[in-house]
Amino acid sequence: MREDDLMAGDEDSRFGSVESGAELFSPVSLSRVSQVIVDQIRLLMRQGKLKPGDRLPSERELCGRFGVSRVTVREALRVLEAGGLVDIRVGAHGGAFVTTPTNARLGEGLADLLKLSPLTAAEVTEARMVFELGIVPLVVERATAEDIAALKEICARQRAALKDDSYSMTLSAEFHVRVAACTHNIAIEMLVQSFHGPLLMSLREAQTLAPLMGRRGNTEHQAFVDAIEAGDTEAATKIMREHLQRTADRVAKSTSET
Repeated sequence: MREDDLMAGDEDSRFGSVESGAELFSPVSLSRVSQVIVDQIRLLMRQGKLKPGDRLPSERELCGRFGVSRVTVREALRVLEAGGLVDIRVGAHGGAFVTTPTNARLGEGLADLLKLSPLTAAEVTEARMVFELGIVPLVVERATAEDIAALKEICARQRAALKDDSYSMTLSAEFHVRVAACTHNIAIEMLVQSFHGPLLMSLREAQTLAPLMGRRGNTEHQAFVDAIEAGDTEAATKIMREHLQRTADRVAKSTSET
């Protein structure tokens, strides 16, 4: 990607009122000025003055508005792009366009923090007991036919993998993440996606103590889906509690032995 083309494009694009509102930006003279620029643009996004689809002013114009060099502006844009806040496009209609981070991108920051934390499998499973049991009523209430079909498809892949001895805890984690998606709550989905790494860690530790846990787990997954499809919150909660408690007991045993 040619940096000279970074902000090229039609100046009449969707930038709208921001394009003509030079007062939105103010010159900066602090150290690490690129971060100050990033913070200003983030603030404008939070205030709704920059909306998804809006195109930022050209690179040259941003240099003038902020009173900084082109190198500094490019550094700020790279930070915004890495954070999923802008989409950099090249060509005649290119530029830096405001975008909305995906749930996966939003969860990455939390995931990094979790990976760096000294979490134990027992702590992760205890958190799952609170969280996954808590969302069951929402799952039962909001799961669509498409959600049910997706969960059944995962269960089918689990059974196939068990038959050819290719089953892994990744399939189990995928099921639990998809269950959370049935709540149709972005915050819940983001939290579960960020928890994917620790979830896998705890499941794999449990599997070392019970190598065949996948078979019973698949049976419970299918029974849980059936309960959701039947709209039976009580049954779904009972199944999930027993399912999670077995994992909790195993990792607790592992912790006590070490």
